[in-house]
Amino acid sequence: MATWKTLLLQDSASPLMEQLSFFHDHTLMILMIITVLVGQLMLTLFFNKFSHRLLLEGQLIEVVWTILPALTLIFIALPSLRLIYIIDEVNNPMITIKSIGHQWYWSYEYSDFKNIEFDSYMIPTNSMNNYNFRLLDVDNRVVLPYESQIRLIVTATDVIHSWTIPALGVKIDATPGRLNQISFSTNRTGLFYGQCSEICGANHSFMPIVIESISPKYFIKWIAKTLES
Repeated sequence: MATWKTLLLQDSASPLMEQLSFFHDHTLMILMIITVLVGQLMLTLFFNKFSHRLLLEGQLIEVVWTILPALTLIFIALPSLRLIYIIDEVNNPMITIKSIGHQWYWSYEYSDFKNIEFDSYMIPTNSMNNYNFRLLDVDNRVVLPYESQIRLIVTATDVIHSWTIPALGVKIDATPGRLNQISFSTNRTGLFYGQCSEICGANHSFMPIVIESISPKYFIKWIAKTLES
């Protein structure tokens, strides 16, 4: 979860977010090299007194500074395309969950288990406990087993929402009349917080998402307990 001291990306909790973090570092390194190179050239131009009154053209340098940016863009584009295809891939999901966006809360359906359904509302400030996070905690969390492939199907009933969990590298639009899907998995236990990242109305800031990642053994117990109740 991001705090007020968080300057970089959150610690990744899924293989997908790890790949996104690697791509971020890769792109940032290229940008740093470009920034240092251009800065050094500009300082050199400002402070040297060299002149060449017969210099009219330089075809070689023009070829070089045309080809180098093109190669740089290729080095950025290839990992980016690879990531786009990885994000869209759905690999034999063990569990399918449907998430429906409303103004302004989420509802979830576990269709693999006799269609477990519940709504997830933000906990109001006057009902919070000491361990709750303001504007981020919900009354019903999405419980998932870690190291299991999850397929999330997302839609909405009214306006466009966006189901986003930064620590998992998941962001998918919830569009009325359309089903979008994404596949992900968590590689550790914990609580992972997110919010709707699409401006969807007056209470857009008050429809958080909380995923509780637990072991498969305790997930089966939670399913059994939920079905009994």
